[in-house]
Amino acid sequence: MGSDKVMGTAERQVAPGNDTVTPRAAAAAVRAPERGPGAGGGVTVTERKPVAKDEERTYHRPLWVEEPARRRRLPDPVRTAAVRAVLIIAVTLIQAMVAVLCTLAGSWLAFPMVLSSVASTVAATWGVLDVWVTRQVWSQRNGVVSAPSSTARALRRERRRARREARAAERTQARIRRRGGAGQLSHS
Repeated sequence: MGSDKVMGTAERQVAPGNDTVTPRAAAAAVRAPERGPGAGGGVTVTERKPVAKDEERTYHRPLWVEEPARRRRLPDPVRTAAVRAVLIIAVTLIQAMVAVLCTLAGSWLAFPMVLSSVASTVAATWGVLDVWVTRQVWSQRNGVVSAPSSTARALRRERRRARREARAAERTQARIRRRGGAGQLSHS
């Protein structure tokens, strides 16, 4: 019971009679794993001292440590269009390769494959343009850039200013009506 095999090559050594790793040992193993001599590049985590009886908490070392993503995930419609485009491009490349090989072999299939490759090239171009258009549409509908130089922000500012001026003019007209026309110029 001195060591357990985990995922083939990685080993973990724990105190005799205990199948768990302490939090301190697991954290140390995640930060700086030791290389085992004959593990073929596998990671060996060695417990330096036996588990104390007063330490009731045990920690099972995770299989992986999550790291924050470097870039944001693409929106779903854009991702769908991108996957579609990649599949169409892959099929186009396969068709082009088959057309070349059939041409070199002198097969009757060469001409139909060339025609289908041309059609697939048109479809692949459409797929790439679809990704671009979908991304632009999604950005317009959902992603207003809130930077000082953004045209959307300037337009919102102008609309707010116009509404404010319209409300002020309305209040002025209401005040003039309440006074019974006082303050108006005579129409003589």
